[in-house]
Amino acid sequence: MPIRHIRIQLSPKPRGFHLVTSEILESLGPLTGDGMLHVFIQHTSAGLTINENADPSVRHDYDLL
Repeated sequence: MPIRHIRIQLSPKPRGFHLVTSEILESLGPLTGDGMLHVFIQHTSAGLTINENADPSVRHDYDLL
């Protein structure tokens, strides 16, 4: 499977929790088959949380609604 390296610059956001899945998926373009996505954030005060989002109450834990 070929390896693709893509640099994505997310739109600026104020302090808080933000859902960025759609921005990342739009930047990746069409996906085919199985694979792995490695996300590295180059910012000193940013963090990344990955949740499967299967239960709507997960967002309430982060107060995202």
